[in-house]
Parts: sequence; structure tokens; C-alpha cells
Amino acid sequence: MEPLIKYRAVIPAKGGYRLPLLAGEGRMGGRFIGSPLQPALECSNRGRGRLVKNRFTSSLLRYYLIIACAASSVATPVRSQQFDVPFVPTPQVVVDEMLRLANVGPGDFVIDLGSGDGRIPIAAAKKFGARALGVDLDFHLIIQSEESARQAAVEDRVKFMQQDLFKTDLGPATVITMYLLPAVNRRLRPQLLDLKPGTRVVAHDFDLDDWKPDRKVTIRKNVFLWIVPAKVAGRWRMRLALPGGERAIELELRQRFQEIDGLARAEGQIMAPLWEPRLGGDAISFVVVDGEDRDNEASLYFEGRVSGGVMEGEVRRGVGNTQSTGKWHAVKVGQ
Repeated sequence: MEPLIKYRAVIPAKGGYRLPLLAGEGRMGGRFIGSPLQPALECSNRGRGRLVKNRFTSSLLRYYLIIACAASSVATPVRSQQFDVPFVPTPQVVVDEMLRLANVGPGDFVIDLGSGDGRIPIAAAKKFGARALGVDLDFHLIIQSEESARQAAVEDRVKFMQQDLFKTDLGPATVITMYLLPAVNRRLRPQLLDLKPGTRVVAHDFDLDDWKPDRKVTIRKNVFLWIVPAKVAGRWRMRLALPGGERAIELELRQRFQEIDGLARAEGQIMAPLWEPRLGGDAISFVVVDGEDRDNEASLYFEGRVSGGVMEGEVRRGVGNTQSTGKWHAVKVGQ
């Protein structure tokens, strides 16, 4: 005889609540009997079902009953799975601030980790024009989120997946949103740091330990923004072209998340510090004092972009009407 399976179906409702539709039990390959409306659900051994109609079964009710049958095919009791993060709804004003701080726009793809009732992905699509994906382990919250997206008329731009967030491919995201516990944030941090430089990560209440946020605002709750930094630590060989001719400089960069410092040495000179070094995503800038001619010292202002093992951009020497500009290019040659 097939094992007895318990099941439940719910209807999403406004305000983050879920209204129980029916609960009951049955055996695969047999008929499920539910209450309180007493519809019957016939399920095959593969979890495919059809509703045996009665006078209470509307089309929406039938939809959720079929889902209940499909869910029962995994033969696990409702709420048997343990979740790392409990569902606590984020206030809507905080949702809006998270998306505003991340500068979400129509060109973005937002992945919300632990998406709960779907309010962050739905707001990203409805208010900011983005595409979005919500990831959560709770099957019932996924169903509620899909219905909320349909009611908000954004189901073509928002999808939801019942999946472990640690097994989710975050690579396509331009923005990651999350409201997770500190221990989960720490486990997730290596994956976030491996994302494409410039990817924005935004969270509220809990930070990423010693990876300091690039920005923090407080509107009802603390909201943190990180911009994934490029990996620049190591030795670089740079060439720059200025009106006085081409020059070579060796760089040694040290890095801790988005904080960098380092040393530079032109041919035949001693090492000199980098001044005002900054790294934001793949954008890098720093200043080197050009002391080759002691009577004509000037600052070299570097701005550029990092792409893997290559950096390049524009350099300005001096200030005001004595300023000259050129191009620079650097290749990573060691750790």
C-alpha cells in the first residue's frame, strides 16, 4: 500500500498572511479528501492530480488544489524542512530604500536571497522596471509570491524558485538583495566576493562582518550597500604615455576588500607610496608623485578600469594650465 501523505494548500492574502484553503491526507495513486470545503483531489503515483468538482470549487481553488497534489508527490509532510532563516517581512519603506540605495533600474537583474513573500522582487519590477528572481526554500511562500506577482501585473519580469540560496547561480545578477542572519551572511560572503566587479549587494539589519559597506543609511532600519570590488592585489607592470615620452612604472598593490594601498617605482627610482588610492567595483584611482625631476615635481593622477589581469585608463600630470594628459596600461605580473 502507498504511504499516507499529509498535504495542505493555501491562498495568499494581503499583508503577508496566508489563508488555509484545505488540509487533509491521502495515498499516492488514490483520492485525497480535504476540509473544510471537502473537495476531492485525485492524485496519480507521479503526483499529477485533477480536482473532482463540487459546487464550492472555483477556478482559483482548483489551481491551488492541483498544486497541493504536486507538492505531495515528494512524500514529505508540510513544514518538515528546517529553514536557516525564519520569514520576517521587510517593511515596505525599507524595501524601497534598499532598491533606491542600490540604484536599481530597468537594466538590472535583481536576485533576492530568502525572498519570503516576494515583496522585494515585485517592488524591483513594479517600481524600478528591473527583472528579478526570488529564491526561497518555503514552497508555500513561493506560491504566495507568484500569485502576488500576478496581481501586481509583473509576472513576466519576476520569477520565483524553491531552492537553496547557497546552490543558486548568482552570476547573472547585477544586484543582490538579502535579509539574512549574520551566520548565513558570513557563509555567503565568499560567493558574493567572487561576483563580477561592480555587482551591488544590499541588505538590512545585518552586515557582512569585517567587509565594511560602501554606504550605510538608516531609515527605520539600517540598510547597507556593498559594491563587489575587482581583485587587484599583486604586482603590476605599467606603461604610460605623456607628452614628455613613454615611461614604465612598477606597482605593488595590497587589498582588503575594497580598501587598497601600495607602492610605485619608476625606472631607476626608489619605491614611493600611492596616495588617495580608491577602488569601487572595477573603477580604480590613485596618485603618484613624479619626482624624477626634483625641480619640476608634479602629481600623476591615475583613473582607470580593471578587467581581470589588465588595468588601463587616463593619467593627468600637474594641475591648472600646466596640466598634461595621457594614457596608461598595466598588466598583472605576479601576486
